[in-house]
Amino acid sequence: MLLDRRHLLAAALAAACAPAAFAQAYPTKAIKLIVPFPPGGGTDIIAREVAQKVSTTTGWNFVVDNRPGAGGNLGVDATAKSPADGYTLVLGQTSNLAINPSLYAKLPYDPVKDLAPITTVATAPLAIVVSATSPYKTLADLVSAAKAKPGSVNFASPGNGTVAHLTGDLFQKAAGVRFQHIPYKGANQALNDVIGGQVDMYMSSVTSVLQQIRNGKLRPLAVTSAKRVGDLPQTPTIAEAGYKGFDASTWFGLLAPAGTPKDVVARLNTEFNKALQQPDLRKRLAEEGAEVGGGTAEQFAALIRDEIQRWGKVVKDSGTKPD
Repeated sequence: MLLDRRHLLAAALAAACAPAAFAQAYPTKAIKLIVPFPPGGGTDIIAREVAQKVSTTTGWNFVVDNRPGAGGNLGVDATAKSPADGYTLVLGQTSNLAINPSLYAKLPYDPVKDLAPITTVATAPLAIVVSATSPYKTLADLVSAAKAKPGSVNFASPGNGTVAHLTGDLFQKAAGVRFQHIPYKGANQALNDVIGGQVDMYMSSVTSVLQQIRNGKLRPLAVTSAKRVGDLPQTPTIAEAGYKGFDASTWFGLLAPAGTPKDVVARLNTEFNKALQQPDLRKRLAEEGAEVGGGTAEQFAALIRDEIQRWGKVVKDSGTKPD
């Protein structure tokens, strides 16, 4: 009987120490970072920049895995259904964590229950851009054309129900106009078509369009944030262009499957926050039109809950339906 009690005590102590030991050894192999959008877009750029910095500061190995489709649902769902061992992460963002719960009648995952928030990574305003050869020189030009002939101005976004699409809807209501929405499956083809003049205007994160603006292929008409973007100092905000109080941005954050050991989540939070505070990464993300995030897992969880409520109302008011 005494021996059995000793065995039970030893087993209990081993079980209690196992999570801490696991976290201390973590990671022992490459960490998969799922990007739920195609390569080249804002989410992909931020994911690769941040993963590279964490890899440099820790020696960890990351494998970026692009899983586009269904407005980001496929990649987030793949993460939610992965083993909760800290070796599969996802860089989620406003669309697939805060908008899609209201947009899709049957979302394959619950962003609150099926995922473990780790930390916010970055925020980025959106920009309204046109081809450098477009006749529209200002936001007022665009609005005037849309008012003169409703539905004649094409408006492209990275996808139906994305934050860019819904922010475009908010702007149309503010301006009292109606554009013809053309949803794309990601940023690359949309960028090619707006540069080529196949569509009149495009709205997406500043991160996605900044390089083409610098190359002289796109002309920015306005940004959606309350303040101007440092790398686009001459581009007015929508509020400055006459629509007082207009303010919308997209955010990006790191998550793991629900049930991932708390010590592992804490370790990831610590290392990503350390990387996000490095001046060179902050500068690099700023150059891409993004502002560094950071903070606790609890703060990120609260942000997701609040944003689900906020964007849920926008989805309902817009009447948007998924493709």
